[in-house]
Amino acid sequence: MRIALMIIRLFYAVAYYLIRMSWMGKHSTKEKTYAFVKHCVKRANDKGRVKIVPYGIENLPKEDGYVLFPNHQGLYDVLVFLETCPRPFSFVVKKEVKNVPILKQVIGALHSLPIDRNDLRQSMEVIKTMTERVKNGENFLIFAEGTRSKMGNRMNDMKGGSFKSAVKAKAPIVPCALIDCFKPFDERSTKEITVSVHYLKPLYYEDYKDMTTVEIAAEVKRRIEEVLFTVDA
Repeated sequence: MRIALMIIRLFYAVAYYLIRMSWMGKHSTKEKTYAFVKHCVKRANDKGRVKIVPYGIENLPKEDGYVLFPNHQGLYDVLVFLETCPRPFSFVVKKEVKNVPILKQVIGALHSLPIDRNDLRQSMEVIKTMTERVKNGENFLIFAEGTRSKMGNRMNDMKGGSFKSAVKAKAPIVPCALIDCFKPFDERSTKEITVSVHYLKPLYYEDYKDMTTVEIAAEVKRRIEEVLFTVDA
């Protein structure tokens, strides 16, 4: 219902946004394209009656080439980062949603990477590509749980393999706690709603170089759950 509300209230602008977004993804700079995507997302959130409250933006590394690792609550999650993250980033998304209207244009504009979780070879290629791009100073977002939790503000375990790109690139790992982000698209309501994201202090390579990816995944989950448990308490 909220997606419909966003589209209806932006009816005359949607076509322009999508065409412009696709063009900029091919012909404009990363910074200008990201700024336009942020503008579109901000308007969609306003029209959809969703307020996003960010915390800890000052924790983001000063230099690009970091990876955001949030908990995963649903399709709305990426929109939270597109409105609040001050630096351009790309994201890894399951291939099942790569052709969803609007999301398809965002994926293309930001040069994000669809991944087939059932195809090991393709998954490894995505990890390899992401690693090289992070090494070259690009920021990425990946959902290490693999699929949304479907348990509100509770998490599934994070998969160690999702951290391989960050480890190989020796990149800062930024845990992010999403709160109530399942509500905008999962609840059959269009009432005003507030969601939040907490950018937590990063783990730098020196912090995790002696850890396995499974241990890193557990530590990132622990840090995120500290915030989630505080909210639910």
